[in-house]
Amino acid sequence: MALVKIVYASMTGNTEGISEIVEELFIDEGMSVEREECSDVDPDFFEDADICIVATYTYGDGDLPFEIEDFFEELKEEDLSGKYFGVVGSGDTEYGEFYCQSAKDFVEQFKKTGASMGADLVMIEHEADEDDAQGLETFVKTLAARVE
Repeated sequence: MALVKIVYASMTGNTEGISEIVEELFIDEGMSVEREECSDVDPDFFEDADICIVATYTYGDGDLPFEIEDFFEELKEEDLSGKYFGVVGSGDTEYGEFYCQSAKDFVEQFKKTGASMGADLVMIEHEADEDDAQGLETFVKTLAARVE
């Protein structure tokens, strides 16, 4: 059984809720899932995962959330070759070019680990609605198909 590990950062609860949806969708795909808040784990959390997921919000003008900065910096030191990754971001389009910037930054950081991008970045304004849930389902199914 494939193992999915999800790390999230959430200030308002929006991103935590998104990570819960992703967790449930992977479980529905018959996968084993572990989901942790970013301040509770280090990037070596992904060591035994088949699929590595980060869900994060963006703070201010494109800044990483404070609580995930260390995780972000240390992630590039991990060798995640042979694994797939996916990133989900929550944000506010009022920030224009900085919309979901932290999620975009995580895509680039994951690429430094040797992991393969298993699905396109998903960007969600605020909290997930029905349309977003469909996008998250596609995200999960695409990643799940990579390890089957």
